[in-house]
Amino acid sequence: MYDVARPAAGNPMEETGQMPALFTGDRPPGAQHRRPVPPTGPDYAGIQASPEFVSLRRRFRGFVFPMSFAFFAWYMTYVLLAAYAHDFMSRKVFGQVNVGIVLGIGQFASTALVTWLYLRYARRHVDPRVAELRARAGLPEGTRR
Repeated sequence: MYDVARPAAGNPMEETGQMPALFTGDRPPGAQHRRPVPPTGPDYAGIQASPEFVSLRRRFRGFVFPMSFAFFAWYMTYVLLAAYAHDFMSRKVFGQVNVGIVLGIGQFASTALVTWLYLRYARRHVDPRVAELRARAGLPEGTRR
């Protein structure tokens, strides 16, 4: 059985406390120098710094942030009305359907609408530019990394 109180004899450098610092370039005597491997694939830092990518990111954010803000404001309006405007939310619209039910169904409808608008926007304005960047970087169409 292994005795945890007495560690097994390991590397003599471990026992003396003279281990070389990691990642500083210190090598024990006799260690071979490794040459850095040249990067393969696209230059992601270069792509990210390119004006085309900056424009693409600005275009994407120009849609997503305002739409997210508008949807969040609409959602919080619904929640606050449900919490504090009981008389308004309980008004009958027709039959047993009240304003709260209509606005609640409106939440589902607006979620579907926002999804459809984003897909339409991305298909027309974002995806073509992404395809251009991929082609310029030498990645095949449909590649994800």
